[in-house]
Amino acid sequence: MVNRRIVEILRTGQPDESVTIKGWVRTKRELKDFAFTEVNDGSSMVSLQVILNPDLPDYENTLKQLNTGASVEVSGVLVPSPGKGQRIEIKASQVKVYGEANPEAYPLQKKRHSFEFLRTIGHLRARTNTMGAVFRVRNACASAIHEFFQERGFLWVHTPIITANDCEGAGELFTVSSLNFQNLPKTEAGECDYSRDFFGKRAYLTVSGQLQAEVMAMAFRDVYTFGPTFRAENSNTSRHLAEFWMVEPEMAFCDLSGDMDLAEQFLKHLFKSVLEQCPEDMEFFNKRIDDSVLSTAENIINNQFERITYTEAIALLEKADRQFEYPVSWGLDLQSEHERYLAEELFKKPVIVTDYPVGIKAFYMRLSDDEQTVRAMDVLAPKIGEIIGGSQREERLDILEKRIQSQGVNPEELWWYLDLRRYGTVEHAGFGLGFERLVQFMTGMGNIRDVIPFPRTPLSADF
Repeated sequence: MVNRRIVEILRTGQPDESVTIKGWVRTKRELKDFAFTEVNDGSSMVSLQVILNPDLPDYENTLKQLNTGASVEVSGVLVPSPGKGQRIEIKASQVKVYGEANPEAYPLQKKRHSFEFLRTIGHLRARTNTMGAVFRVRNACASAIHEFFQERGFLWVHTPIITANDCEGAGELFTVSSLNFQNLPKTEAGECDYSRDFFGKRAYLTVSGQLQAEVMAMAFRDVYTFGPTFRAENSNTSRHLAEFWMVEPEMAFCDLSGDMDLAEQFLKHLFKSVLEQCPEDMEFFNKRIDDSVLSTAENIINNQFERITYTEAIALLEKADRQFEYPVSWGLDLQSEHERYLAEELFKKPVIVTDYPVGIKAFYMRLSDDEQTVRAMDVLAPKIGEIIGGSQREERLDILEKRIQSQGVNPEELWWYLDLRRYGTVEHAGFGLGFERLVQFMTGMGNIRDVIPFPRTPLSADF
């Protein structure tokens, strides 16, 4: 008999079919004349029920081993299920137990566990219903990201994880070094001599692949990155991770308008695809985690995103009939409460805010003709605020050089980036999306640490 995934059997299996499944026991119940167990292999929210009759080989000993958490192989015949909410089940003819799980010690029993507790057993939490649903949605979302860009002819580029550049200029970087910390080489000034390090200079874990993506866009027009990024931000909140994944498309011959169009199409595609691929999981989140998950997805898919300038956003916020915790003033960055008010309460749909003040945005963003703003854009979504940030990039060499110097960045470290403006420069644009924040938004999960298999946060690098 061919080994089949449980999700396939639940969807297409027919009575009298012979099947073999492999998975982990979720529950076991013994009755007078027979017993039944539920087996899950991670492919589905729903487990497959297995009926065990006394004529099963080594029946008594098998039952003793079939405790929650045990790994098993079950062969048998599909039969109609009299139970509520299930169409078919397996009548077992053979059961093989690969690995037992001591019921007195196994920490995942058939009850609700707090997400805080589950983080302490990160090696086992993927076996729970909620985590299983999260990681299936995460997988479907990742697949949809590649599908979206590949269908449009984008080239997937692998940008470096180790870099000598701080793309964001925030200074929150992890240093990469092979030096002996017990005997660091020093300069005459008494500082660490990074010229004697592995790369001959100070190196970091990347905070963004954007600058390298721009390089590739100058040869392939449309490219995207999808990989891990790192921030050494000492922030213990439900919205921050030290290691997370970023999606960053970059398009040559593209301005801010084209950038916004792509961002809107991108989000609509992802939500639509996940609803189609993971309907049971999304229903679970809507029922158990956040009852607005499905309506939020429909809001993204079915509405044209509102587009306003930063100046217009400030005016709307100043007129709001509420007191914000953070001040609202032209020149200050929008806070999460401001973003959520615009998207969640005022427009009640996603909003794209453009043309931010030059003083609060990065050096690579194109300076507008008024020289007060840059051609930047943020996509704000109900319930979360900013979900995408992007801009048209500065393609004019003289202006880019001035912007780099004004922000205290050493132009010699970006000689190659400036070269792109010397040889065949062209207007180009792109954006970045934090993958975990997107999955958190989609699922309604309250903490970003619960949408990545192994979260990395301050003082926590377990598993």
